[in-house]
Amino acid sequence: MIEERLQKLRKSMRAASINCYLIPTSDYHDSEYVSSFFMVRKYFSGFTGSAGTLVVSKEEAALFTDGRYFIQAAKELAGTEIKLMKMGEAGVPTIMQYLEKVLKEGENLGFDGRVVKADDADTYEEILRKKHGRIIWDKDLAEEIWEGRPALVHHPVYILEQCYSGEGALRKIERVRDKMKAEGADVHILTSLDDIAWLLNIRGNDVESCPVVLSYAVIAKDKVLLFAKENHGKENESGEEIWTEELCQYLKENGVELCFYSDFYDYISKMHEKKVLLCKGRASCRLMKELPGDVTVIDRPNPTTLMKAVKNQAEMENLRKSHLWDGVAVTHFMYWLKKNVGKISMTEVSAAVYLEELRRKYDHFVEPSFGTICAYGANGALAHYSAKEDACAQILPEGMLLVDSGGHYLEGTTDITRTFVLGTVTKEMKEHFTLVLRALLSLKNSRFLHGCRGVNLDVMARQVLWEKGLDYKHGTGHGVGYLLSVHEGPNSFRWKLLPDYQDNAVLEEGMVTTDEPGIYIEGSHGIRLENELLCRKDEVNEYGQFMYFEDLTCVPFDLDGVEPSLLTDMDRKRLNAYHSEVFEKLEPYFEGEELEWLREVTRKI
Repeated sequence: MIEERLQKLRKSMRAASINCYLIPTSDYHDSEYVSSFFMVRKYFSGFTGSAGTLVVSKEEAALFTDGRYFIQAAKELAGTEIKLMKMGEAGVPTIMQYLEKVLKEGENLGFDGRVVKADDADTYEEILRKKHGRIIWDKDLAEEIWEGRPALVHHPVYILEQCYSGEGALRKIERVRDKMKAEGADVHILTSLDDIAWLLNIRGNDVESCPVVLSYAVIAKDKVLLFAKENHGKENESGEEIWTEELCQYLKENGVELCFYSDFYDYISKMHEKKVLLCKGRASCRLMKELPGDVTVIDRPNPTTLMKAVKNQAEMENLRKSHLWDGVAVTHFMYWLKKNVGKISMTEVSAAVYLEELRRKYDHFVEPSFGTICAYGANGALAHYSAKEDACAQILPEGMLLVDSGGHYLEGTTDITRTFVLGTVTKEMKEHFTLVLRALLSLKNSRFLHGCRGVNLDVMARQVLWEKGLDYKHGTGHGVGYLLSVHEGPNSFRWKLLPDYQDNAVLEEGMVTTDEPGIYIEGSHGIRLENELLCRKDEVNEYGQFMYFEDLTCVPFDLDGVEPSLLTDMDRKRLNAYHSEVFEKLEPYFEGEELEWLREVTRKI
């Protein structure tokens, strides 16, 4: 099937004078997760991971992806002509280097310019100029090949009330205009969906597990244009009302004019003699191509990116509530799992469904914050494993189960990973579990001076594994949105930054970042533990402002996986302090046998 699709793609490429075609994982808004309409790379390659770029030439095809997906991609590409390019590995070319190699003199590179970032397109054009070829950026070849392609659907929109957002849309717009004025800009163009949703305090369901609204925004000095309306009226194809009278009145009160989604590019093509603030790292190639030649582009990070990363007091208090509710649900899941494994039939899929049911008991639960990773045994070695109903493992009373999950609540977004011991495990597994736990404890208990970035602190976790000659091929942590994307910049924990990597901001009070080290042994087991950390201010003295992390996540670590002899005295103190806090917070929500169990799993060691 994949070979047939690639043949059709190459036929369309020849007709369009395209010698090499590039398909990233993206939508028109540089979203990490995309709706089914945009899963073009998956359609042509069969690779289901959330990150990767497919490059197809006349002679070959290559799939570029990162370390989270090496094992998964190798399995899913098996039997096809597509070569797996393990990004960041020794001897593996970058996408740019690969294009320089496969493109011959005078040949052309094609892609859909709406899903390729402007700064990437600039680099591609440099390569093509050297080879006297050109970029053909206006070709969505999937449109003519993909029979039965899912529709691009807009879903109902709702207002996030100020008791949850902590700040009104008018004030947020004023803050953005202050940044525009400081940069000398007349207009700010915003195309990233999480930024738009945060700015206007609106949420939707246009991307699975990311409650955003398909839209573009143009912020001028005297008005805001929101391009989000469907052309055929108030309702979508399913008959759902998207923009209610209440919503339209809300936008009007905040100085926002609602426009048709499809009119965006026509509007910006007539934006003459303006100084436009935008981020080329988030804007599309087509956006830059459509802007008139007399426009002055001020390329800066979107002001909203840092603004939304720094949670205000109301958001921080709400996040504590959502993580408590989430902790109750996940801890009840832990109890159910440990008590029932081997007694009732359970699979990776059924266990994930049960966990979601527990979260849905809370009135303010909206949806999962991403597809749950429920990986038993050797499947845990696939960092972003996805179980399928017809192809998932039976969970048995032995080995380990890794569960990475989260929820969107009106009070914020959660993301937690726990690895559970279900029975007999090897000595190596317990050693690895203990190392991962020590790494997490080390980072979350860091105390540091303001001015540090995630790249300064990542080693606090990774050093524990490096001492044993071990590592993991992903970042130690990512920022988390507030009822937005579960992966949010500009804060993160990483030891190695790519040249164009932007998520390396100074850690500020109010930023939420995950702490999630892991060990993955192919064919055997995978262990990851994850807490969300809230950055807080500590004391100020002659050395400056000290900072620390407050734990948001409130779920026990499985002590059955811990080898006490491998813990230092400091490790024990930190683990016992965390479990004491967990018990204190969760105790009111447990009773009887469950309460006694909770007391046991949070015991001091």
